[in-house]
Amino acid sequence: MTTLWDTTGTAVVKALAAERRQAGSVSSGLALTLVVVVDEKHVAEAEAAATRAAAQHPCRLLVVVRRRPDAPEPRLDAEVIIGGRLGPGEAIVMRMYGRLALHAESVVLPLLAPDAPVVTWWYTEPPYKIAHDPLGVFADRRITDCALAPVELTALHTRAEDYAPGDTDLGWTRTTLWRALCASAFDSVEGSVRSARVTGAAGHVTRALLAGWLSSRLGIDVEQVDAEGTGLSEVELALDGTTITITRGKGTTAVLRRTDHPDRTLPLPRRELGDLLAEELRRLDADEMYAEALEIATSTSGLNTRSPLRIHEWHDPVESDDPDPALSLT
Repeated sequence: MTTLWDTTGTAVVKALAAERRQAGSVSSGLALTLVVVVDEKHVAEAEAAATRAAAQHPCRLLVVVRRRPDAPEPRLDAEVIIGGRLGPGEAIVMRMYGRLALHAESVVLPLLAPDAPVVTWWYTEPPYKIAHDPLGVFADRRITDCALAPVELTALHTRAEDYAPGDTDLGWTRTTLWRALCASAFDSVEGSVRSARVTGAAGHVTRALLAGWLSSRLGIDVEQVDAEGTGLSEVELALDGTTITITRGKGTTAVLRRTDHPDRTLPLPRRELGDLLAEELRRLDADEMYAEALEIATSTSGLNTRSPLRIHEWHDPVESDDPDPALSLT
């Protein structure tokens, strides 16, 4: 590991090249560049998740910590790590101070793995507009997490307003196992679904997106019911003469109940953040199914027809009365 204090982007590039020569690393083995935007207090969590995801998807990991954009002097501190605490791949952790934090792309762009897709993940409150952050503008895929926002559903509506193909949210990724259970429940039943109900915590993004997905697939309105707890607790589907109920059990299981069928206990583990991130790194194209679920969850339309290209819009968090969370990390 090489640690650079009060350094420059050029010095970081040279340090990465030196570390690669010493470790024998080859950039041709990298599948992508993962850019992580995070505040200082959550760096350890973000690094752990990114390391877990990088074990499945060899990547160059660039962690950007924006600190004090209002600091009087710009400064860059960096750690260059190959085959260390952040896994077997290549990783650079950069802490940026002052106005440099608002121009992180000037340091990040020369560090991107050549000829590899770029994924940007904000492990913080999602940006109001991804176009405000150049780290999102040049990315092929952009991952947010509305669960980190003060009001989840408000953040979800913001994501719909700002949506472009290539965007996704970890609230959607958390529906994956529930969607798989819902699909498998139809293996031995026939008929059309007449009504559907999703039960979970009030204002929960994952509940809203699962209901949106069911509605888009089944062509019916899906009722959302509030329940105590922090996540999804039950899905009920009513067919002609048959009712299917999937209920989260204790621990890591769910119970599937179907009319005239014995109950079944199925796996439904609570997934780690790194596993969610790894799932999103498996695909680098637009997630049309997510867009359809987002449309219904937020009463919008035409998301899949929007252009995937973004143009940077300058938004200064120091001078703005409403600084964008993507740029105002501390």
